[in-house]
Amino acid sequence: MHPPLPTARDRLLFTPGPLTTSLPVKQAMLRDFGSRDADFIAVIAEVRAALLQVAGVSTAQGYEAVLMQGSGTFAIEAVVSSAIAPDGKLLVVANGAYGERIARIAAAPRIATTTLSCEPNQQPDVVRIEQLLADDPAITDVAVVHCETTSGIMNPIGAIGQLVKQRGKTYLVDSMSAFGAVPFDFEACQIDYLVSSANKCLEGVPGFAFVICRRAALAASAGRARTLSLDLYAQWRGLEANGQFRFTPPTHAILACRQALRELESEGGVAARAARYRHHHALLVRGMRELGFQPYVPPALQGWIITSFLYPRDPRFEFEDFYTRLSQQGYLIYPGKVSQADCFRIGNIGRLFAADIQALLAAIRQALDDMGIALPLSTQEA
Repeated sequence: MHPPLPTARDRLLFTPGPLTTSLPVKQAMLRDFGSRDADFIAVIAEVRAALLQVAGVSTAQGYEAVLMQGSGTFAIEAVVSSAIAPDGKLLVVANGAYGERIARIAAAPRIATTTLSCEPNQQPDVVRIEQLLADDPAITDVAVVHCETTSGIMNPIGAIGQLVKQRGKTYLVDSMSAFGAVPFDFEACQIDYLVSSANKCLEGVPGFAFVICRRAALAASAGRARTLSLDLYAQWRGLEANGQFRFTPPTHAILACRQALRELESEGGVAARAARYRHHHALLVRGMRELGFQPYVPPALQGWIITSFLYPRDPRFEFEDFYTRLSQQGYLIYPGKVSQADCFRIGNIGRLFAADIQALLAAIRQALDDMGIALPLSTQEA
């Protein structure tokens, strides 16, 4: 006999990923495909084409979508270790843990790297970037995070991209927590390589990431890869040759992503999803402010993907206790990742709706009440 299906409702995930997914996305994984089967190869082709459509570019314009097994970090490492020439040098613009991680990825294969470290709740200073590029002609590539998940801040990828291209450099953008829900002009931003993941704003499941890149930049990277399995150029050539992954693909995750991409299109595309997430963010921030919580990032710089909130001053507030009480009510949030401030994070993305935001706020109020913490809170300043 087959074991019974679980009856307990999954907790709602107010995180930056993995996310709460739709039932059809889950059901899409209830099929087994051979990795070299013609039907599955057609699925890969559909997903690649749909990703370019989400980006607003096409193969006719000189762009390619390359799928890579693993998490978003795997794809970042594939780009960094494949795109940069042996004598190249990478400038990493970092205002959070994920920018700093790119620098660590580059250090592993001993790629020459300069890191411009900025405050986590402030955007990078474009003037400083320009000065670094002027002072160091050895820099060949520049990398930045689009939405820095450490804090939720949105970085000016367009302004940085224009500057990078004026200097004739290659531009790498980690859009892990923005692609699919933050409208932007891919070509105008002058992006050579953009990396994202299936389990973020696309509302798929973990298992693979992808790179959307200029074909000319990708072709120029031939022979540069410092690893076998993360060779981005070889992965692209394999997909172009026979539609297949070079190594075992995450078949079920790709099936789930195909359904998620169809749902994104039926919702109205990136603009419509952005509107839903922005509404969630507005509801969340207003409700949290009413409780007394203070966002860490200034409003003008804050994205609508994930929001960091400072701990209240009350000595009875302990995050682990707070987290556990919310989990017991069916809601998962994220701990903070900013070293300069005590804060936690709440995501606004995934298959969530306004009623879920209101329910989370009620659960937060209940958790604080159970902890004996009076409202409204007294919070530290950002």
